[in-house]
This record gives sequence, structure tokens and C-alpha cells, in this order.
Amino acid sequence: MSFFKMAKIITRNLFTSPATRKYPLTKRSNYSNTRGKIDIQIENCVHCGICQRRCPTGAITVNRIDKEWTIDPFACVTCGYCVDVCPKKCLSMNNQYSPSAHTKEKETHKDARVPDHTTNH
Repeated sequence: MSFFKMAKIITRNLFTSPATRKYPLTKRSNYSNTRGKIDIQIENCVHCGICQRRCPTGAITVNRIDKEWTIDPFACVTCGYCVDVCPKKCLSMNNQYSPSAHTKEKETHKDARVPDHTTNH
């Protein structure tokens, strides 16, 4: 490579912006069809269990008695099938990725309108 070609490349690199973003200061916006995680509006859920039966990886558990809905984010492949089959449309695909997890914990959502019957009166 000649000296002039190298000087031209160096000059161009000095006066152009980088091709990468300064993450995390500059975050890229997600596309509309990005699959991030499953969200639930628990107050609209009737706990029918269709999402649990149709989940291909068994990541969803529905407890009708306690009115709880649980998802294992490490088993979920975010296929969105549960969102499609939900009769109440209380499940949705959020296009934001979940933050990194340090422990493998399941997400449990409980309907706040249901009294807790496990406590003694």
C-alpha cells in the first residue's frame, strides 16, 4: 500500500463518524416486530389455561385456584403462540428485551383483586 493511499484512509477515518453507536449512551430503537418478552394484563386474564396447554416449551403455568400466571423466561422461546391463542387477548409481545438476569427465577403475576386464602384469620 502506498503512503498516499494510507494517508487518504487515515484522513477519511479522522473526519467521519464511527459506524457503531456509543452503547449504552445511544440505544438503537427496536423494530416493530422485535420479539422481546411476553407481557400479561393479569386483571383481564380468566385463567383458562389455553396458553399453558399450547406453549410448545411448557414455559407457562396457570393456577386457576390462586389466580396466578407464571412464565419461565429461560424456557420461553418468545414464539408468540400464547399471544395468538389467548381468548381474552391479555397477553402481548413486548418488543423490549428483558434485562440480564443473575438468577433463574420465574415471573409470577397474581390478580390483586383476589384475596389471599393462604393466610390464617
